[in-house]
Amino acid sequence: MSRKIADCRRFPSESNCTLTIIGEAEEVVRAGVAHAVSVHRHADTPELREQIRAMLEQEHSYIEGVRQPDAAMR
Repeated sequence: MSRKIADCRRFPSESNCTLTIIGEAEEVVRAGVAHAVSVHRHADTPELREQIRAMLEQEHSYIEGVRQPDAAMR
């Protein structure tokens, strides 16, 4: 099973969040939901979980340092 990544730097936010989460897909979704709820004040809904699941990338796409938001994901 390949590891996945969720990178807040890919999405514009008021806080300019830089958190990156890497792990097995379900671990990243769980941690991503907890982060989205506690930091970005999103509601924990099935829709949020699906949005996070849809944004997961392969671990090899991780780029250390500053990362620009993906134009397709704005």
